[in-house]
Amino acid sequence: MNMRIVMICIISIFSFSFAHGADLANPRSMAFPPLVFQIPKTERVLLKNGTPVYLLQDRELPIVTISALIRTGSVYDQSDKSGLASLTGSQLRGGGTHALAPAELDRELEFMASAVESSFGTDLGTVSLSSLTRNLDRTLQIFTDILFHPRFDEKRLDVIKRQALEMIRRQNDDPKELGDRELQKALYAGHPLGVVPTAATVSAIKRNDLQAFHQRFVRPDNMILTVAGDFDRTAILAALNRLIGQVKPAGRLQLPEVPQVKLQFVPAVLYAPKQVNQSVIRLGHLGITKDDPDLYAIRVLDFILGGSFTSRLMMEIRTNQGLAYNVGSHFDVGRRFTGSFTAETETKAEATAKTIGLMTSIIAGVRKEPVTEQELKLAKDSIINSFLFGFTTPASIVTQQARLEFYGYQSDYLDRYRERIAAVTREDILRAARKHLHPDAFKLVVVGDQKGFDKPLATFGSMTTLDLK
Repeated sequence: MNMRIVMICIISIFSFSFAHGADLANPRSMAFPPLVFQIPKTERVLLKNGTPVYLLQDRELPIVTISALIRTGSVYDQSDKSGLASLTGSQLRGGGTHALAPAELDRELEFMASAVESSFGTDLGTVSLSSLTRNLDRTLQIFTDILFHPRFDEKRLDVIKRQALEMIRRQNDDPKELGDRELQKALYAGHPLGVVPTAATVSAIKRNDLQAFHQRFVRPDNMILTVAGDFDRTAILAALNRLIGQVKPAGRLQLPEVPQVKLQFVPAVLYAPKQVNQSVIRLGHLGITKDDPDLYAIRVLDFILGGSFTSRLMMEIRTNQGLAYNVGSHFDVGRRFTGSFTAETETKAEATAKTIGLMTSIIAGVRKEPVTEQELKLAKDSIINSFLFGFTTPASIVTQQARLEFYGYQSDYLDRYRERIAAVTREDILRAARKHLHPDAFKLVVVGDQKGFDKPLATFGSMTTLDLK
């Protein structure tokens, strides 16, 4: 009976709509007030020992998330122990604490439906927790023990090292990952950003190396905390001061000096032989840092050139030529070190040289004349309208604010981001493209079987065949 009533209502609505079609508004002529989005404000406080904490309350769900952003990462690895930061980051959580063996830690967190995770990337380490509000006190205690009192269980370390060694053994199985890795090595040759762990460097890592790395970097004066969700401000600050604010750093913080990337543009053609029907194409060169005055023009250029489904690369190589399913490019803007510009695609072997030539010519083309007004408007509208999706949860909001301080951004970076994007002109993009795009200096990496290529890779310059071991 209920379903019959629903169907009658639906039929009635459609009948009314068709009968009064002339009265319905034309969607093409409908007008709406502009969408106004204000970034929610967070609160910044200092613990007793000076550790910054960013707070944002949200009572919608009985959940709290807390993160520690730590200034550490693989750029601080010793060259003969590359992989140390990654292992240390995973084993902060995975290796247990002084009070809890790994299996006990796993069981207790699972019983409370809490989660604590840890990882160290290139120049940022994170330890984070997610907890129901009622279990926050105990989860926060465990989180603090993981931060400052990790066990680095020997058996767990052996397991994770074997897994790392197996990944290294199979690192050439995926052609896409192979291409990405070799381009990164070529772009940052001679710099820590270009170093890749090997079986020898991982095998050389011992438990005391993890302990020393942890002691050097995981300290209250080398981190920023974020707290978001359903918490009582007074109670959480009291708990953080009791558990973290009382921790005294051992001596003065001294981070190792890591040199800035040497900005140079030297072309190279690198061939990674692999018997596959499809060629993996990766090309690029060094890019910019977050402090470059052309940052906002570069963001818009990215969208137009290769960062969207309507980009020039996508429209020509996929839509018009049918040479690839996916193709794109982007500037990976460096926060601490110079970033990169890269373009990528995969295509059938017999179209390899044609596709490389098209990619290069399309990228070079954006340096010759201004983009169209239509391209400019679509790019700016898309970037501005999608801005709010970076603030979908309380945790993402508070983390965005903390990262500004962590990486040394201007305090008004987020607040003025949209207006600065809106102010970008066609001339700004042309100037930025001519300054920051160097098609004649690409590092080109191709993974595939050259017997099937339409032209030799030597067409694009002196070729080096990579020794894939």
